[in-house]
Amino acid sequence: MDPLSGLLDGPRARGAFLLRALLNPPWSVRVEDQAPLTLISMAKGDAWVLPHHGEPVRLPPGDVAVLRGPDPYTVSDHPATPPQVVIQPGQLSTTPQGDALCSVMDLGVRTWGSDPNGSVEMLVGTYQMRGEVTRRLLTAVPPLLVLPSEAWDGSLISLLGREIGRDEPGQDVVLDRLLDLLLIAVLRAWFSRPEAEAPAWYRAQSDPVVGPALRLLQGDPAHPWTVATLAARTGVSRAALARRFTDLVGEPPMAFLTSWRLAMAAELLREPDATVGAVARQVGYGSSFALSTAFKRVRGVSPQEYRVGASQQ
Repeated sequence: MDPLSGLLDGPRARGAFLLRALLNPPWSVRVEDQAPLTLISMAKGDAWVLPHHGEPVRLPPGDVAVLRGPDPYTVSDHPATPPQVVIQPGQLSTTPQGDALCSVMDLGVRTWGSDPNGSVEMLVGTYQMRGEVTRRLLTAVPPLLVLPSEAWDGSLISLLGREIGRDEPGQDVVLDRLLDLLLIAVLRAWFSRPEAEAPAWYRAQSDPVVGPALRLLQGDPAHPWTVATLAARTGVSRAALARRFTDLVGEPPMAFLTSWRLAMAAELLREPDATVGAVARQVGYGSSFALSTAFKRVRGVSPQEYRVGASQQ
């Protein structure tokens, strides 16, 4: 598995919130839903995103924004327009005073807004549970990223636009998978751009020594790796590999392997049928006890406690 695949092999929407918003200026929506990740695509018209921290960013037609929660943000026709709608946890829409708006602004199947012929059309997809997006992916993206329309092939947007208003058997599953594909396509295009703040290990993949070492560790974390065996596979001395790896990645090879194994374990533990013993073997620990000891040392809770907490998110 290459580093990008390892990073993107994670979005698993389950009953994601998808919506077409149709609006006429002036409009402003304050989002306080605490969702871990949201995509906003401008199908028609433009908008401004006002992040919790940072300057407003304009979204012209065709642009896609990815917002990382749980911080609130505002989307509006102009930065100066005061919020008229507040989106609460559970995707409940109210006035700023707390009056319900869901039924008032309901325009049909997954369609919401102030005017069915609105001059602004946004497609919104929200991952509502943290377990649907991997922790390592969330830490790799900034609070707000914007992918310009000219930077990628946006054909998935038009497909999502056609599917979002359909009401057929299995439609929720279709939309979940479309949202996953859209997120992966957007992030793959964004990580190729110079402004992408990719993690150090991702940037290091192009190094002729560290890149192959990273791919070995990520591709087979269950292998009993040592610095010596890793150096032999990459054709350099142990000292040279350890020094170069630490310089580029920010931590020694075995420390990176431990964090990678535990990150994978955390994701696998979210699967309802996975046992701690099976997860331990998949990520390179000889027993449930060994995994539990390492997991609790790094994350502060046992695998079982983590599993319970993850199921309640």
